[in-house]
Amino acid sequence: MQVEAHIVNAFIDGALGGNPAGVVLDANNLTADQKLYIARKLGLSETAFVSASQSATIKLEFFTPTRQIAHCGHATIATFSLLRKLGLVGEGMLSKETIDGNRNILIDGDMVYMEQRAPEYRDIPADSPFSERIAASLGVTPAQFHSTLVPALVNTSNTFLVLPFPDEQAVSTLRPDFKLIEAISNELDVIGYYVFSNMTTISGRHAGVRMFAPRFGIPEESATGTAAGPLACYLRDYAGVRDAEIIIEQGYLMQPPSPSVIKVKLSIADGRIRDLMAGGTAKATRLIKLDV
Repeated sequence: MQVEAHIVNAFIDGALGGNPAGVVLDANNLTADQKLYIARKLGLSETAFVSASQSATIKLEFFTPTRQIAHCGHATIATFSLLRKLGLVGEGMLSKETIDGNRNILIDGDMVYMEQRAPEYRDIPADSPFSERIAASLGVTPAQFHSTLVPALVNTSNTFLVLPFPDEQAVSTLRPDFKLIEAISNELDVIGYYVFSNMTTISGRHAGVRMFAPRFGIPEESATGTAAGPLACYLRDYAGVRDAEIIIEQGYLMQPPSPSVIKVKLSIADGRIRDLMAGGTAKATRLIKLDV
């Protein structure tokens, strides 16, 4: 059987960069083993598989080269952007069915936004046994973290370890030990590290970030929509940012760079984040045919 996989760069910054995802539009008859095989053959951080849903616009399943995961931001944006380009869906409020429930999707012109839930937090204090190990896994000491902001586990659908640093130089010169990051990620049960400072390449944006997720076969990723939501919430609740729309740069500090931008719209009620929508634009780049 031959399967067509679209390669779509999501969260592009202008017409360039972004994070490539595989998108298989007709996955109704594929087994989980076949989906994992396709994800491995494509070799991208995530591949999305579209099938029919009885409860949402489509059913979406996400596979890294090593396993299935519940959600993937850039692959969601890539899928719905492709469906819109092909005329298979229209603008407005849509939805995706995932292995842990349904989520709303909003298509507004070229932008695709995905729903995430209200944040849950757990701090990593300086005297935590994890603090020294987390710092060592990045080639730094705990004293090199931001002086007033604490590392925290943040979940808005998936859990990420959000790590604040004082400036772009500190973020760009990190020396990640991927084996140690993977071990700590397993212990904390997080997707990976989302490392940031408030310095950005383009003024007016809120954070410049890097993301490490070797636990899921992703040493470093150029755009992570499911991590941008947790960071946006962290910026409001920990760093005092009061903007309702948070703009995050990712991929600029990778080697080679792949500039990406993610916009997060926070919904606030009674002074608390009720939910959020994280989104961006995408561009299809090529079509690959695989025998499975």
